[in-house]
Amino acid sequence: MKKLSILLVVFTLIIALVAGCAQAPSKPAETPADGDKVIRIGIFEPVTGENGGGGFQEVLGIRYGHEKFPTIDINGETYTIELVEVDNKSDKTEAVTVAANLVSRQVSVVIGSYGSGVSIAAGPTFEEAQIPAIAPSATNPQVTEGNEFYFRVCFLDPFQGKVMATYAIENGAKKAAVITQLGDDYSSGLGNFFLQAFVDLGGEIVSEQQFQTNQTDFKAILTNIKAEEPDVIFAPSSIATAPLLIKQARELGITAQIMAGDTWENQAIIENAGEDAEGVALSTFFDENDTSTPLAGEFVTGFKEFIKGNSEYLNKNGGEGVAAVSALGYDAYITAYEAIKAAQSVDSVAIRDALKTLEVEGVTGAISFDENGDAKKNMAYIKVIEGGQFKFDKTVITE
Repeated sequence: MKKLSILLVVFTLIIALVAGCAQAPSKPAETPADGDKVIRIGIFEPVTGENGGGGFQEVLGIRYGHEKFPTIDINGETYTIELVEVDNKSDKTEAVTVAANLVSRQVSVVIGSYGSGVSIAAGPTFEEAQIPAIAPSATNPQVTEGNEFYFRVCFLDPFQGKVMATYAIENGAKKAAVITQLGDDYSSGLGNFFLQAFVDLGGEIVSEQQFQTNQTDFKAILTNIKAEEPDVIFAPSSIATAPLLIKQARELGITAQIMAGDTWENQAIIENAGEDAEGVALSTFFDENDTSTPLAGEFVTGFKEFIKGNSEYLNKNGGEGVAAVSALGYDAYITAYEAIKAAQSVDSVAIRDALKTLEVEGVTGAISFDENGDAKKNMAYIKVIEGGQFKFDKTVITE
């Protein structure tokens, strides 16, 4: 009888617990938890993996934006903005997993990612959940193509490829070699756009080479390129790959100018390639010395103070320099902030609708979106590595 009584008590407790769980109201994705005045912004970035260096610089820009604007007023009430950060590890499979994690954590808008491949991989997850995502620096057209919930604040690779091809031709190049990474959307896409533009401008592509992810020995493909005697080598790739390509090319006696896209604007490349990096040219989104607008000047000053106040930030950033992706990360945060303000709602669809007609003055220029969710931008900065530093060369405007 005693055992029976104990069993009845346990059974009663289980029934009560189940009933309590069943009665607990589910929280809709567009509302903050339990009435708290909180709105969550998901940060979908790589801080590890082959793009971890650039991804962290992008995160720094976002965090600085959050430090400046940590709250927002919605319908007369002040909401605290909470950053929900995940690491997509520069990996497409991981990108899908952590994108689903952000959805489950009820974010209203997402910022990210550095790296077009992971952005493309996660796009359907955000679209299905009807959560808008804003890419600071993902330049491949496929990021926003056919996805009504993905936007970007940077220029695109067709434009960037043409910019670098134009720069090469204007500097007297007649023959070019192109090196791209197999399976990497950014590398293969940008390489192909450069190739097409270079040929259209009258140049000749004398060699096309590809390498595998995590490859470290490029001597074979560089030997093939050397035999063709190109004037320039265009090699869009990751921060980790860049110094290996540069050093091995110079070790083989290749004197052609080496060029790439925006990912190469990272101090780690100069540190690891050393003197061999001298003369490397790249396209990018922003130059910290171009303070032609008050907004840009204020950002540069404030951001430098921000990273100097944290030794981890300063070390991982590679010093006090302001990377273009940090400026874009800041602009993406401000864009999300202004969209929430315009929507006057934490509802993700309302924020997406606000983004479509939004006009924002960013530190990298005016931001508004076309029908694809792409920023309307037509200017790029060209920088050349000189004396161990990225030196501004010129701006290029092209349609």
